[in-house]
Amino acid sequence: MTGPGGSATPLDQDTAVAAAMEHVADLVKAGVDVVLTHGNGPQVGNLLVKNELAAAVVPPVPLDWCGAQTQGTIGFLIMDALDRALAQRGVDRSVATLVTRTRVDGADPGFARPTKPIGRYLPAEEAAPLIEHGQTWEDRGARGWRRVVASPDPLEILDVPAIRVLSNAGYVVVAAGGGGIPVVRDDDGGLRGVEAVIDKDLAAALLAIQLDAHALMLLTDVPAVVSGWGTADVRPLSSATPDEVRRLGLPAGSMGPKVEAAARFAEATGRRAMIGGLAEAAQLLAGDAGTTIAPAGAPVRTEAT
Repeated sequence: MTGPGGSATPLDQDTAVAAAMEHVADLVKAGVDVVLTHGNGPQVGNLLVKNELAAAVVPPVPLDWCGAQTQGTIGFLIMDALDRALAQRGVDRSVATLVTRTRVDGADPGFARPTKPIGRYLPAEEAAPLIEHGQTWEDRGARGWRRVVASPDPLEILDVPAIRVLSNAGYVVVAAGGGGIPVVRDDDGGLRGVEAVIDKDLAAALLAIQLDAHALMLLTDVPAVVSGWGTADVRPLSSATPDEVRRLGLPAGSMGPKVEAAARFAEATGRRAMIGGLAEAAQLLAGDAGTTIAPAGAPVRTEAT
């Protein structure tokens, strides 16, 4: 959801969201009931820069707040763009965005030893006031200091009951953006937000599992998963089992989380997960594009609703 070269100006984000919603609207017009989720990396990155610049004046906004704010902002852009695209196709469907929480384990080892790098590199003197506010930063040598946070495994999308009610009422629902707002449950049963980043693809798979979805689609900017990554023998995969895609050893910084998310959904449900290009969403759902991940013996071209 950025412009050419990664530009994240409001105009570039709005334009990118509008382009994406054209393809989502085509799915809805074709009769597919869609629950939509999204990433928020560049948007949270913008908020982190604002935190850094203002750290000596006002306390930084915690990551759970950043997640909630970006869910609202991106959800608003998606609702406007998808409303417009559906109206142009003569489709009478409403769109709703739900600020969504994802429960993680407060004892996850990532909280004791955060390793997920986020944001930009800073010189030591600029990182110092952020460290004084309780953030964890690491010296990365010549490039400067960089913030690291926990990235715990998502355990439960807490607001699935509300998502289900809205979906059953006919809404196209936008939920669990950016992996959801990370929360933990305390000993007294209460919930509180925590400083963490949840992988958006793993959260999407969990959301699809909890909703008993017929299919999971991970739409990105590459046409398919490939074997032989980093070698001269690169070839796209049209289909694979969960074990086969895991054996590819794709890196965490690229396709790794998507294939793991697809594998988890396929294993938990016995249904198809698909990875491919946004512009080919309809063909991907039909099994005519991208990579379909399904358990051994399961059909890869079944109709999904």
